[in-house]
Amino acid sequence: MGRDISKTRFTEDDFACFKQKLLEEYRILADWFQSGTLNKREDLCGFELEAWLVDRDFLPAPKNEDFLSRIAHPLVVPELSQFNFEINSTPQHIEGSIFSKMETELQEVWNLCEANATAVDSDILAIGILPTIRNDMLTLDHMTHISRYFALNDQVFRMREGQAIELNIQGRDQLNVRHQDVMLEAVTASLQIHLQVSAEDSVRFYNTSQILSAPMVAVAANSPYLFGKDLWDETRIPVFEQAVRMDCYRDSPDEPLHRVTFGSGYAKETILEPFLENLELYPVLLPQVFDEDPRYLSHLRLHNGTIWRWTRPLIGMDHDGTPHIRIEHRAPGAGPSLKDVIANIAFFVGLMYHFTQQEIPLEEQIRFDWAEENFYQAARNGLSAQIRWTNRKKWDMQTLFDEVLIPAARKGLQTCGIVAEDISCYIDDIIRNRVRTGQNGASWQRAFIAAHGPDFQSMTKAYFENQKQNIPVHEWEV
Repeated sequence: MGRDISKTRFTEDDFACFKQKLLEEYRILADWFQSGTLNKREDLCGFELEAWLVDRDFLPAPKNEDFLSRIAHPLVVPELSQFNFEINSTPQHIEGSIFSKMETELQEVWNLCEANATAVDSDILAIGILPTIRNDMLTLDHMTHISRYFALNDQVFRMREGQAIELNIQGRDQLNVRHQDVMLEAVTASLQIHLQVSAEDSVRFYNTSQILSAPMVAVAANSPYLFGKDLWDETRIPVFEQAVRMDCYRDSPDEPLHRVTFGSGYAKETILEPFLENLELYPVLLPQVFDEDPRYLSHLRLHNGTIWRWTRPLIGMDHDGTPHIRIEHRAPGAGPSLKDVIANIAFFVGLMYHFTQQEIPLEEQIRFDWAEENFYQAARNGLSAQIRWTNRKKWDMQTLFDEVLIPAARKGLQTCGIVAEDISCYIDDIIRNRVRTGQNGASWQRAFIAAHGPDFQSMTKAYFENQKQNIPVHEWEV
């Protein structure tokens, strides 16, 4: 959720001052694009992995504050609920053995998290939606005590004029829930992949990331159950979209924009376009005014952090204050194993570097409305989905992976100079076998319940034991 703020209540003057500073910082950003300030390209990749604290019965454990105070690690940070935390990675140059290095670092931090969770009588788990979570656990009493989260809750319901959140998901079962706070968002744990790119390359990378959201959400699907209901393969997608829903409108109420969204279209000329859309079409939620150099873009970055596109452009700052552009890809769910997490990252990076180097841009071959429809079909049906690709015909997902996407990812990684051992481990041994068996996290969970009945605690225990051994999900037995 980004940087914390010092206030939870705001005045009209706060909103007016914030909007003035937001406009000033947008002009600075536009000048950076025009002057070439953002054209330096370092091929860097990093990620954020959200995870759960669970008790010995595999129920969510609201202990992240004790856990985080014990661990005191710069890469481990809080999340919205006291059940969750997030592990960040150190950005790595996309070359050589980047992915095995990423896995080593992640495993080291994970081991440290495990040890500190044990000290507060808990375990840790990476999964899109924890199958044992209950609706009555999602209360403000279990919100992490950070001002930003309470302010966000207040502002969401101010914009909704006090109307309850209505979660309505039609999957294999149907779920209807009403909530008077934003804590429904806390049931979703994601893997967020970051690529640092230059301004001149950012449009291609942004658009390609949107298109790749469909295969990424399909291959990484890991959230079929919520509150005992069998819903989408990646139920995390509709939950997050509805959990903080506030309609923001264009000139016509027939075209609503949402705070959590696939997006409204490809970028055409510059990656500034989604930032301009943020400025003009999305009301400010958190008007915290900072007394900082406007070149730090504090207000623009805070506002951007309250608009959750599944692919989101970010402006970051290097340690020396130099600005850079990152593309944040938010489609995959967390888990199932750490090896699976790194394989998902490697697959995405390979696809991105293959397709962004093609002579004909992917967005000229796949219309935006197809990409959007593909995304939701893949979130619903995972590796069983059918999606429309470049030749306009519909492909079943597994054939598209075998014939197009896996070879493309291999070529993309080879182009980046990734060592053969990493390509073999993460693409051939994990992604290819996951697709061929059809067993991702979602299908394994469903197979377990089909075999053993709706015993979600036993399923979560089995999931935990497989994850602890770092076994790729395609090898898990039911």
